Amino acid sequence: MDAGTALPSLAAKTNDAAARRPFSLAARAALTTGLVLAAFLGAIGWTLSRTYNASELNKLQGRLHDYVITYIAGTDARRDGTPLMPDTPPDPMFSRPGSGLYAVVLGDGFHWESSSALGRDFSFLHPLQPGQSQFIGPVDTELGRLYYYSFGVALDVPDRPSVHLTFTVAQTEDELESNTTVYRRSLVGWLATLGVMLIVLQLLLLRWSLTPLRKVASDMSRVERGQSDHLDSQYPIELTGLTGRINAFIDSEREQRTRYRNTLADLAHSLKTPLAVIRSQVEASELPSPVRAPVLDQVRRMDELVAYQLARAATTGRQTFAAAAVPIAGHAEDLVQSLEKVYAAKNVLCEFDIEDGAAFYGEQGDLLELMGNLLENAFKWAGHHVLLVVKVQRQPGRPRAGLLFSVEDDGPGIEEDKVEKVLQRGVRGDERVKGHGIGLSIVQDIVRAYNGELTVDRSPEFGGARFSVALPPT
Repeated sequence: MDAGTALPSLAAKTNDAAARRPFSLAARAALTTGLVLAAFLGAIGWTLSRTYNASELNKLQGRLHDYVITYIAGTDARRDGTPLMPDTPPDPMFSRPGSGLYAVVLGDGFHWESSSALGRDFSFLHPLQPGQSQFIGPVDTELGRLYYYSFGVALDVPDRPSVHLTFTVAQTEDELESNTTVYRRSLVGWLATLGVMLIVLQLLLLRWSLTPLRKVASDMSRVERGQSDHLDSQYPIELTGLTGRINAFIDSEREQRTRYRNTLADLAHSLKTPLAVIRSQVEASELPSPVRAPVLDQVRRMDELVAYQLARAATTGRQTFAAAAVPIAGHAEDLVQSLEKVYAAKNVLCEFDIEDGAAFYGEQGDLLELMGNLLENAFKWAGHHVLLVVKVQRQPGRPRAGLLFSVEDDGPGIEEDKVEKVLQRGVRGDERVKGHGIGLSIVQDIVRAYNGELTVDRSPEFGGARFSVALPPT
């Protein structure tokens, strides 16, 4: 019987539990930190980008204002009141057509454009009153998106009314957008680098902070595997209360289990002795057979009932804190040697197929009861051959490996429709064979106590019965 056949339901339950497993503390902290850090760096990036954009706009406004003042300072008026524009522009770009930097002067019946603005449509511009200024943009025009600064002035002309002019300098947003794009890319790169560095640092700090918790988990696994009696005492002060209570719980569990088993042993001795005395007295008495036979039968039934219930109650079952792993190979050899002496007349050959390192995580008495009853049943019904197979079933994330026991014989086997009846307490497969009929029911109780599964079928190798026990990893 392979692991997939023996433990289908257990594997399904384990997979469901793994699928529903919540995030670890480290994963939660890392996820939370990552989200907060992303939001924080995003807010910083947005703020810096807005600040840089506002700064660039202020610089652009200041530059356009300076161009306007330069043009105003270089402008004169003829005696007839006609404005005389400067010959040299404040920037060579004003002389290159389509350069993206334009100058326009509007007045009463006067319109002047820089060389870069010749042939362009500036109908969207409007004259301003002297002393009035405005900075507008971006504006969608046939020249593209523009920012422009306008300023209204009044030129004094001797013996004539002052001339009202509006000086405007416009620039496309290409340069502004180019600078902003470069800045944003650089900002994103630096913030991303900073974010990765902070996340790595946070993970390192988190790993260091959770080291004591990982040590507790590791020490707990050692206690569960029986490699240590208690948790270590060297923990941070925040964990000493928890670990101290766990150690106290471990001691209490072990003391209670020992006291319970001792009480059961005393009870067994107290009950067995009176029953044996009653049986011997009845057998030695001169009571008539019709009276003596029913009494002896009832005494025998009481003896079987006491033996079964005590064996059932003494089953420890799966333990959270095992004292030590019980090796199987040595105990199996001792049991087989004893059974070979008992059934020497049958000349039974028992073969082993026990995986190296196979160990039982539980009470030694439970292991001996389990293997002893299965092997004794096989010896009782076997012709000449018995096979004991023990395989280890490991599962990632489980500190204790599971086990697969299989005991086969070359006897008559058990019919499929009789399997359930044979496993009942007090039922024997053949009344002609000695026994109380409680061995297999004890095996069932032990298997249930360890959350395992017992199956009975026919041996593919010998043709007799095969009893298989699957104990899951824990």
